[in-house]
Amino acid sequence: MQDVKDPEEKNGTQAGIQVIARAASILRTLENHPDGLSLGQIAKSVDLARSTVQRIVAALAAEDFVIASGPGDVRIGPGLVRIAASVASNTADLIRPHLRTLGEEVGETVDLAVLSGGSTVFVDQVPGRHRLVAVSAVGERFPLHCTANGKAILACFSPEDAEELIDKSLAEHPDFPLKNRAKLHAELEDIRKSNLAYDLEEHGEGISAIGIAMLDPMGRPVAVSIPVPSQRFAEQKDDLSRQLKAFRKRIRAAISR
Repeated sequence: MQDVKDPEEKNGTQAGIQVIARAASILRTLENHPDGLSLGQIAKSVDLARSTVQRIVAALAAEDFVIASGPGDVRIGPGLVRIAASVASNTADLIRPHLRTLGEEVGETVDLAVLSGGSTVFVDQVPGRHRLVAVSAVGERFPLHCTANGKAILACFSPEDAEELIDKSLAEHPDFPLKNRAKLHAELEDIRKSNLAYDLEEHGEGISAIGIAMLDPMGRPVAVSIPVPSQRFAEQKDDLSRQLKAFRKRIRAAISR
């Protein structure tokens, strides 16, 4: 016997799905604006009526997913941050054994980084085995616009969103000015095709790096980079490219399970 759906139940289900989709759109908008937005700014960004946004924001605030200090200040809330932190920790745990294997394969320092504002932040590292290696501290912040891991992360975003992140990167790292914005955008287009990003002594003299990035289950970019003293980088570049591409394929399969 074929089930017959109640039209009201069907309409209610569709309405519920629509509300979830709208709430997700609002949260994605707020994710890119950590300092907060007004209800009007959110409404314009997601193309919804201000009254609709106000109702959804109120519901999200009740669940601690956003903080609504007032009509002019809506930000991501601690409830969502706790969920995101749990997922980030799980992602790092999944990547860690693969990161160590990659480090053993290449013999160079391998870094795991995540996006934080206009910077990348190192959250894990496998030190290299060579006598001369490039090592930075876990927790250190780096620019997006002139590092291999930063460019790889920028390439995960649309050109419009990447432009906004570049501005944040420049504001957070004024000691590293951007000489040619058009060249960087062209480079990001190449990275979107090849998945490989390079830093050829842009961030530090004598150090070159190659990096890749991918999205975690929450849709946030994580990057892996291999910094190498420039005197060794040229001869290793092709091998590092091949190994990083294979690594990215393994990690994408692991974190999508």
